Formats: sequence, C-alpha cells, structure tokens
Amino acid sequence: MTKLPVFLLGIMIISIIPIATAEEGDVTFILEDTIVVLETNSGNIAIEFFPNDAPNHVENFVKLSNPGFKLNNDFYRDTIFHRIIPGFMIQGGDPNTRVNYDDTTNWGQGSPGYYIEAEFNDIKHKKGIVSMARSPDPNSAGSQFFIVEKDSTFLDGQYTVFGRLITQESFETLDKIASLQTDSRDIPIDREAAKIIKTSVWNRSDMNNLLELDPPERTSGFTPQTTNSGKYTDEELGFSFLPPIGWTIQNPEQLSSKSPAVAALGPRTGVIPAAFTVVVENNTMSIDEQIMDLKQSIKSGIDSGVIDIINEEKTSHYGLDSYSITVTQIVENAQLEMYKVKIHAFLIFTSDKLYTLQFANTLASFEQTEGQFKDILDSFTILKTSTTSILESIPVDEKQDLSINETQASEGGGCLIATAAYGSEMAPQVQFLREIRDNTVLQTQSGVSFMSAFNQFYYSFSPAVADYERENPVFKEAVKVGLTPLLTSLTILNYVDIDTEQEMLGYGIGIIMLNIGMYFVAPAVVIITIKNRRK
Repeated sequence: MTKLPVFLLGIMIISIIPIATAEEGDVTFILEDTIVVLETNSGNIAIEFFPNDAPNHVENFVKLSNPGFKLNNDFYRDTIFHRIIPGFMIQGGDPNTRVNYDDTTNWGQGSPGYYIEAEFNDIKHKKGIVSMARSPDPNSAGSQFFIVEKDSTFLDGQYTVFGRLITQESFETLDKIASLQTDSRDIPIDREAAKIIKTSVWNRSDMNNLLELDPPERTSGFTPQTTNSGKYTDEELGFSFLPPIGWTIQNPEQLSSKSPAVAALGPRTGVIPAAFTVVVENNTMSIDEQIMDLKQSIKSGIDSGVIDIINEEKTSHYGLDSYSITVTQIVENAQLEMYKVKIHAFLIFTSDKLYTLQFANTLASFEQTEGQFKDILDSFTILKTSTTSILESIPVDEKQDLSINETQASEGGGCLIATAAYGSEMAPQVQFLREIRDNTVLQTQSGVSFMSAFNQFYYSFSPAVADYERENPVFKEAVKVGLTPLLTSLTILNYVDIDTEQEMLGYGIGIIMLNIGMYFVAPAVVIITIKNRRK
C-alpha cells in the first residue's frame, strides 16, 4: 500500500495582533509577557512566546500549562518527552504517556480532544525553538510539541513555531534530555528523567536569569498566503486560479520536475482534508504520448488492484487540448489503517508546457468537495504574455532554469529513498545524510558542482524507488540493509576537517571508491569464488 502524497502540507496566513490574552477565572495573561516553566526531573525549561506569529497556538499552550485551567487540570503534569532524537529534537505533550505509563503502543497519538488550525510562519527552527507537532494534516496540532536541539531549518514553514527557550538552564535541560538513551522507537529508557513534573505560568517581570536574546531568525522571502485574499497567481509559471474560501496554500519544496508548484488544502471532511495541486512541466510529447506515459506510471497499481480507473476522456479547457482521468486508490496511513482515496487528474497542454491539476479526497468525502474542485478548474487560467497567445504559458528562458537549478543544488533536495526506507524525514539516518550534504559537501565549490550533477541523476529515478518502497515492505527492508554500508562509510567525514577543494575531492573520491568496492567489487569477488569452487 502507498501512503498519501506529501502535498497534504499547507500554509496558513498569520493573523497579526498587537496583544493576545488567555483568560481562565480571574487570571488574564498578556501572552507577549508570559513565560511557561516546565519542571522536569532533568531540570527546568522556561519558554517565551511569539503571540504575533502564532496567537492561537500560544494561547492554547498557556491554557494547557496553567494549573488553574479547570478543564485540563494542569494538562502536561506527569507527561513524558516520549520521542527523543539526539542531535535533532525532543517531543512531548502526549497525555497517553501519563495515562498509559507502562503501555507505549499508543504513545505519540494523544491529543486534548481538539485540533488547532495551522499558523505557519517565517521563524526558523534553530536550537531552542518550540514548535507544534502534527500529523500530515497541517491543521492537526493539539497538545504535542517539540523543542529543537540542533538547527533544523528544513522544517521551516511546515510546522507552527510558537515559542523558544529563554534561560541558560533551559538549554542545559534540553541537552540532558536529548542525550538520554532511547529504544528503537526513540522512547527514552529512563522515563523518569524525561518526565514533566508540573508546569507553571509566570509574568516575565517576576522571573530572574532570563537571557537577552535577539529577535528570532526568520526565513527571507517567506510569503504565507490566504485563500481569503482572492486569486492565487504564479507569474513565473504562468497560471492563476481561485481557491475556495478557507483553504490553505503552500509552495512545496521542488524535489523533482513532478513536484507540485502549489498545493491547496481544504478543511478536514473525514480522515484527511481535500487537496488540490498544480504541477508544471516542460512538454515535449504529444497528448497521446503523455496519456500513455501516465497510464504506464500507474500500471503496477492497477495490476495489483490498488488503483482502479473510474473514467477518462480527452476534452478541452478554454480551447486547449486536455485529458481528464479519475481513479480510486487504496492507501495506508501511519497507523496502518487502510482506506480509499478518489483522485481526479486534469492535464492541460500548451505548445511547451504541461499543467497537471490534481484533486484528491477520501472516497467517502469526495462528493462533498467535488463541486469545489470544479470551481477551481473553471477558474484556472493560463496567463497572457506579450509573446504568446492568451491561452499559452509563459516560457522560462534557459538562464532562469539554470539559476533555479543552481539554487536547488545549493539548498539541497530531500533524501527520498532514505526517507521512504526509514519512514520519516526526522529519522536519525535521514538527518545524518542531510547533515553530511549541508555541512560538508556543500561547503566547497567542488561539492556544490558534484551535488548539482548528482541531483539530476538522483531525482531521475528516486521518486519511483521511494514509491515502490512504500508499496513493498520487503523491498523497503532490503533498501535499509543496502543503505547501511553507505551510512557507515560516510561517518568517516565526521572525523576529518575539510577546508580545501583538494581535500573534498580526495575524501570524496576515496569514499566513492570505497562504496564501489562494497557494493560491486566485493559481491563480484564472492560470486566468482563460489563459481570457481563449484568447478
């Protein structure tokens, strides 16, 4: 079975307010002056907040932390930091860790019984940042939160940052908890050391030893959008559409040519929210060739009974050749629950571009939101330019393409195969690969050049491999085994200082040769030896 695509991540507009308050009984907290202290068996953690960036999340966290909040009765008391990944983050806030202290099977699944709509913002996930945990649905945060132990800016814009540590003791406590020994599920062996004893809410003026911190670092060029502001327009790729009121918009990371340029996410109507994506590709094939290519890509799913084609037809969109196909697909979520998703894909062809519009929801909820997709489709417009007709896309010149590719190479894409193998971008093995890439390889010009060439090769096949991993558990485990020698060899780079281009080339070539030996030469020698013995 395959999990739902990653495009189910969205970005909400940030409501900027000068002062936010949380009330309970006779107590009113001015959130911008509020400090919450988590008392743990490893030390205290003091948190200040960003109410102008995430007002609803701040108010929620303060209420859950307030011993006087009657409905929750000190919600975080006796809960555990149940997920600890050294060199990355610690995660807590699950009430299941208190109620089911000896049974960890449902740890990580608890909530206060409600969800908060996302308030994604431009604050970077630097060490000490406090951010909300969530499921693939961006509007699924409740009580669980995580504290960043090592800069993890790849999370920026995807999780709601609402606070940060504000004392030196807090950072020391973070390091103590992050260093605790864990089991295979990242659960601490010494649970008492990771326990929150109680929480308390303070006014900033009543606290001592607060650090004088600069304003939080922010992501440049971050432009969260709201569907309430009207039509979404991408001048560069040459299209616009009108999202329904209340939907969220995100521009996902471009991991391949088939990555969505934009994703729109509707309110939850069932197991998942409705989702709409637009993929823009250079088009060098005829409509019949594109249709054949699409059907070939889903053939294995059809053959296995996972995908069923409901209907398909050649049609037109404002005079442009188009193709419509509707399928159902059996998917599996993180809890190994299976359900059917209905997907309607609409392909629009111009002289040089292919626009793929895709709408998805659960089969049970599809009809409730299908009308919204039709409205989106009716509003979808290929923009007019001075050099093309009104129904043609904006061409991107070679210079623009080159600059985009260079940017992507320098920033790096996702480790698709490793992420699929280990189940999460937060897995330590994936984090290790990302750190090697960002902190070592990309620190030299030769490393940047290598990654640019490697990415073109890697992303030509990695999405297909990752998809097959999700569909085939046996293959997934085989990939894990296959990645082990690579990960082992790359640890060499943690013990050397690379300051020059020559050193990067030397160590890089050495590690490449080592992996060639492990993956190709050694197996060949073994095979030849076995054959000779049989003679």
